[in-house]
Amino acid sequence: MNLVLENVKKKYKTFELDLSMTLEPGTITGLIGRNGAGKSTTFKAILGLIKLTDGKILIDGKEPKDLEPADKEKIGVVLSDSGFNGYMTVKDVIATMSAMYKKFDKADFVSKCEHFDIPLNQKIKEFSTGMKAKLKVLLAISHGAKLLILDEPTSGLDVVVRNEILDLLREYMEDEENSILISSHISSDLEGLCDDVYFIENGKIIMHEETDTLMDAYGILKVTPEQYQKLAQEYILCTKKDKYGYTCLTNEKQYFMENHPDIVIEKSEIDEIITLMLSDRKEGR
Repeated sequence: MNLVLENVKKKYKTFELDLSMTLEPGTITGLIGRNGAGKSTTFKAILGLIKLTDGKILIDGKEPKDLEPADKEKIGVVLSDSGFNGYMTVKDVIATMSAMYKKFDKADFVSKCEHFDIPLNQKIKEFSTGMKAKLKVLLAISHGAKLLILDEPTSGLDVVVRNEILDLLREYMEDEENSILISSHISSDLEGLCDDVYFIENGKIIMHEETDTLMDAYGILKVTPEQYQKLAQEYILCTKKDKYGYTCLTNEKQYFMENHPDIVIEKSEIDEIITLMLSDRKEGR
C-alpha cells in the first residue's frame, strides 16, 4: 500500500509535528528518532487518532477519515502504548479477531503462536514482555494486512526476541505488495531491515536516505585542525569539534578516499550519523 504525508502539522503547547513522508508499496521504511522526537505522534496522525493542525495524509489515495472497513482491514497496527486486556487469553483474542476481521486466518495464527511458544489459555497479563511483543506483531499480520504500522515493536526486548520479530517482518515482506512503516530508537534493528529511513528530531525530518546509500556512500572523517581546513566543505554534511580535531559526516566517502588518502575515513553507522547530526544542530550549524 502507498502512504503519503504532505506537510503534516500538529501543534501542541510544547511540541510541534511538521513533516512530509512517503512510503512506497513493497518497501520497508524506518522512522528513527529519540524518545519524544515525534514518532508516536506521527503514527497516531496516520491512523486518524489525532486531528491535524494542517496538511494531508493519504493511504492509497484516501484520507484516514474516509477509509472504509475493507480499507482498514488492510492495515495492521502495533502501537507502543496499546494492547488487549491483560485478563484475556489468546483464545479470547482469537474470538475477538474473528468477529472484527473477515480475513483473519485463525489456523495460520494458531500455528504461529505454537511456533513462537505463545500459550493459548494463559492470561496475557502473565506473559513475558517478549511474548506480548510477538503476540502484537502476529495479530497485526493475521488478517491479510497490506500495510503494517509498527511503533517501536522491538523496544525493551532481548536480542533473541528482537531477531524473531524481525524475521517475522522479513517473511511478511515476501509478498511484494506489502509495505511496512516501522519506528525505533534501536537503529541497528532498522539498519538491516529497511529500504530507506527518515530521521526525526523535535517533530521534524532532518534527513531521509536509502539505507544502502547510508551504508555505502556515507562516511565518518577523523581529521586534525590542519586537515580540516583543506577539506571540500561542500561535501561535509555536519561537523563535531573534539579534543584532537574534528569528526565530520560526508555522503561522498569515495571522493575523500580518492583525494585525501592521508585522513582517517571510517564506515558510518546509523547511530554515529544521528549523533553527529544532532550535535551539529545543537551547535547551530
